[in-house]
Amino acid sequence: MNLAAKHLVASIDEYLAGELRSDIRHEYLGGEVYAMAGAGEKHNRISLNIAFHLRAASRGKACGVFINDMKLRIDASDAFYYPDVLVSCDPADTQPLFKSLPCLLVEVLSPSTEVIDRREKLLAYRKLPTLRHYLLVSQEHRAVQWHQRDADGQWLISDLEGSDVLALDCPGLAVTVSLDDIYEDVKLG
Repeated sequence: MNLAAKHLVASIDEYLAGELRSDIRHEYLGGEVYAMAGAGEKHNRISLNIAFHLRAASRGKACGVFINDMKLRIDASDAFYYPDVLVSCDPADTQPLFKSLPCLLVEVLSPSTEVIDRREKLLAYRKLPTLRHYLLVSQEHRAVQWHQRDADGQWLISDLEGSDVLALDCPGLAVTVSLDDIYEDVKLG
């Protein structure tokens, strides 16, 4: 998503109440509220393709798959973000307005948000103890940067291109998604 220049100052309660009334989405960072602009066709197709495969694999399981409009709360960063795709399999993650225990997060990169997704959000997302996978997906060419937490809690980074495949696992959920799946019907270039 593209962040607009306009921002406001609010408490968490004011932010959450405002999001219920607002026609546009806002991200929250340390008391500041930033308006978000809409996304284009490639961004939407990529997000939907990923969510489609995750949702198909999660049917009948305890995992929830959310796209675009579900907020992510990160207490350690005093932040609320709107990841492009979010998967939560933790039964304690029951808040209806936001999730805070995801196992997988996806951001589709755009020119105006790529630096934020690669630095600010990466650092904030890594503070989430339940997070196992963070995908940074290009909408300009077939490329995914896959941040994966191993069994020792260390983060591994893989750069995927071409027809590479991701084996994503969360508690109670395992799914394989190829770059062909992610970029299906997406016109690049």
